Amino acid sequence: MSEPFECTPLEGGRGSSLPVRAQPGARRPGLVGVHGGQLKVALSSPPERGRATGELLEILAAALGLRPRSLELVSGARSRDKLVHVPLPPEQVRARLAPRL
Repeated sequence: MSEPFECTPLEGGRGSSLPVRAQPGARRPGLVGVHGGQLKVALSSPPERGRATGELLEILAAALGLRPRSLELVSGARSRDKLVHVPLPPEQVRARLAPRL
């Protein structure tokens, strides 16, 4: 992993806030790396009717070993820059994603 990505704890130990940069229209979906402190994720789905966001949550959930429903999009539904709530502490998020980057 070249540069670290931001992942901040939520109040009350409820998990982490993970900033993500989506790259829709990619040929091969998956984790790409880190861009400006954000986790960069390539998506094959077009950015229409929530398809890209759904694919993003599926890719993140698979990489973290969680169900897609356990992740929550906090902001950025219509943007490339998104904020996702992950029900894990930041240390676990980093540890689970590091081997995939």
